[in-house]
Formats: sequence, C-alpha cells, structure tokens
Amino acid sequence: MTPTTPVDVLIPTFARPAGLAVTLAGLAAQVHPSLRIVVSDQADDEATSSGSPAVRAMVRVLEAHGREVETHRHLPRRGLAENRDFLLRLARAPYALCLDDDVFIEPDLVGRLLAALRYAACGVVGSAVVGLSHRDDVRPNQQAIEFWDGPVRPERIEPASAAWDRHRLHNAANLEHLRLARPGDHDRLYRVAWIGGCVLYDTAKLRAAGGFDFWSELPEQHAGEDVLAQQRVMARFGGAGLFPSGADHLELPTTVPDRSVDAPHVLRRLVPSS
Repeated sequence: MTPTTPVDVLIPTFARPAGLAVTLAGLAAQVHPSLRIVVSDQADDEATSSGSPAVRAMVRVLEAHGREVETHRHLPRRGLAENRDFLLRLARAPYALCLDDDVFIEPDLVGRLLAALRYAACGVVGSAVVGLSHRDDVRPNQQAIEFWDGPVRPERIEPASAAWDRHRLHNAANLEHLRLARPGDHDRLYRVAWIGGCVLYDTAKLRAAGGFDFWSELPEQHAGEDVLAQQRVMARFGGAGLFPSGADHLELPTTVPDRSVDAPHVLRRLVPSS
C-alpha cells in the first residue's frame, strides 16, 4: 500500500460544537493526504453541534484541502454503541479511525497509526488520550509499560485481571511523563487493556469481530462500548497502543453521566477466547 492509503475517520458527536471544531482542526492539519471524515451528529438542535459556525468553518477548511467530509444527523439517540455501529456501516476505506469529538491529534498521528497497524498486521492500534492538565500530577505507580518486543498476538483481556490493570497507564498525563522520560523510544507498540478516544482499526477485521453489533443489547445510557469492540478485535487479531501518543484530551465534561451499565462487564461473554 502507498502512503495515500485511504482512512475513514468516524466521529460520533453530541452537543459539543467547540470540541468537535477542535477535533476537526487537528484533522485539517494532518500530513496524511487521504482522509474522509464522517460525522454522526445526535444533537437535538443541529446548531449545538455540527451546524455551529466553528464546525462549519472547519468543514470548509477540510474541503478546501481536498478532504471529503460527510455530516449526518442520526436520530433518535439509541446510545453510543448504536451511533458507532451506524458510522461503521458508512465506512468504505480499508482503515477506520474511531475518533471522539473531544480529542486533538498531532499532525503526523494518522500516518504514524497507519504505519504501525500495517507493520503489526493486527486488528487495532490506538493512541491513548493524554490529559495535559495533569502535567504536574506525576504518578510513578501507574507508569508501567509493557512493550511488544515481538509480534503483536491476540489476547483476551478479562475484567479484574492483571492485564486489565494496564488501563492505569492511560490515566491523567502518565504517557506524557513517560514520553519525557524515554526520549529514545518512538513509534513503539505496547500492550493495552483498551484505548479510549483515538483508535485505528483494520476495517475488515473490526467487522469480522462483530463491530458494534451488540448495541441492541444495551440500554441507551451505557459506557464502554468502545472497550468491548476493541477487546473483541484484540482477542481475534491482536491490538496495541502506540508510544508516544500524539492525542490530547480536551477534558470536556462527559456526555454520558450514567455509566452504571459498562459494556465489557455486562457483555463479557461476547469476547472470544484468543
């Protein structure tokens, strides 16, 4: 494949016009040339999200630089898993970047993720988001990192297992502190429990693992749908995090305040043995 390999960027959004505009600005600055951006907006009032002046301005910038942008009003709301399922059904590129509407990515990140995923030949590689408001909050007890020094292999990650605790590495600004402490490590893959906010999939492998087809088994208010989808892919095809990250969290208030239904816990039976 050439460096112009198409990537579809799939963005679910709800009532975050400022965050969505910043996310689109990061995509406009990407050096990877072949991006198609697909936004699924579930705001009741279009003006509170994809129809806001800032978002419309960034769409014009993207289109002026040759990026295709599709914005869909997708109602009624039936939960994030259903919205992600809708977006995946619209994907047509061989790679799909699931990007949240509160993440700013560095200009080379799509290219780095694509190179890493193709090199590893696994199902998913992601950049965990960094909360830079925690730059002075150093947590050495959460900074253990397990690099993949050989091939990325399938893993089944169980809740409450030792591997599940890997998620602590993605808290606060732990990855930023590690980046500063390990300047010689670049574009290395590491073992994860899951990655939130910025995840590149091999589209065919995501679909083969079921994608987000479990959405109908969840109530509208749920969390962890991205975790469950990743863990299904990782169990069949393997997955990894990319170090250093290159994805910054805007740290906006959550749009899912009720997180009592956590998909990887209530639907853990859907993750196959690796």
